[in-house]
Amino acid sequence: MPKSRALSPDHARHIWLSAQRLDTAAPFGAGPEAVLPAITHLGYVQIDTINVIERCHHHILWSRMPDYARAHLAQAQSADKSIFEYWTHALSYVPVADLPFFLPAMKQYRQTPSRWFGSVTPLELRKMAKRLRDEGPLSIRDIGDDELVDKDHPWASRKPSKRVLEMMFFQGLVTIGTRQGMVKTYDLIGRHFGWDKAPKPATERQITAYLLDRALRSQGMVSLDSVCHLDAPRKKAVRELIESRVRRKLLVPVHIEGHDKAEHWAAPETLAHERVAPPGLTHILSPFDPLVIQRKRLKLFFGYEHLFEAYVPAAKRKLGYFALPVLVGDRIVAAVDLKADRAAGKLLIQNWTWLEDAGAEAKAAIDEALGRFERFQFGD
Repeated sequence: MPKSRALSPDHARHIWLSAQRLDTAAPFGAGPEAVLPAITHLGYVQIDTINVIERCHHHILWSRMPDYARAHLAQAQSADKSIFEYWTHALSYVPVADLPFFLPAMKQYRQTPSRWFGSVTPLELRKMAKRLRDEGPLSIRDIGDDELVDKDHPWASRKPSKRVLEMMFFQGLVTIGTRQGMVKTYDLIGRHFGWDKAPKPATERQITAYLLDRALRSQGMVSLDSVCHLDAPRKKAVRELIESRVRRKLLVPVHIEGHDKAEHWAAPETLAHERVAPPGLTHILSPFDPLVIQRKRLKLFFGYEHLFEAYVPAAKRKLGYFALPVLVGDRIVAAVDLKADRAAGKLLIQNWTWLEDAGAEAKAAIDEALGRFERFQFGD
């Protein structure tokens, strides 16, 4: 294997910021047409239920699309049908073009149902499929004839129909056609997409290449952990593919100076030009942003360990319940714990933690970014 090439921390960080498109003001253009290119480039955008401020799927897109509106995502999902919801490392929006790479997982759920769905029976699945065929798309709120049951898990529902629909979702029998907040409307997958014939599932080899290429596109330089985030069983196949590409000179082994043991790889064209420091753009980032969600990678590249403390007792929190990293140029300079006061139409600063002396110019930029973020919270 070729010797690993050393990159300065600044160079490595700039590669990642460029791949994440956080070094350009409007990298995907404007309006609803920008949603699909953004999600395609990132590979997926995580969905989360926490609503202390705007939910993370909207927040992540807004960070890269300054004129983003919630209706833009709804159009892509429900009208254009260019994106769909499924599980990556978490529930996420994914380009419909990538659906073949998820079909084998759906088949596996049909063949070996998860114990999470408990006692859902084949008869219940058939009844729900018939109901959808007869009545059209349904949300849980549309189903009023459930006999409520006791929860067997804090995240479970008292409505048995919800568990049936969720099982059908993972099995690829239904898809989420529309979403209003966290209320999902389910439809038969073939009817939603208007298929005459379902797409052909990808092979395992194709899925491995897809995961590697997706990571290279959105991360610039990758590690096994970053490609296989929360998917350790795929590491062996991904490593074999990486080694094959290194032998063919399609990838180059790299490491960050001072961290020789942390293996990474990048495409030669990614390394062809020395990256310069990005312009002083300021981003108030979601803790679920692709730049932040992989905590070890964030610490390696930025020297900052983000703490997500929503589930930490109040007395033990350091940054706050829902702290947001503040990126100025190529530095994370602060973490701000925010809460939306929706009645007053204001953002409340619960806690502010400076990570370094940012200087007067950066502080002014952060104030301006917080003003934009507040307007985004309470806009249409």
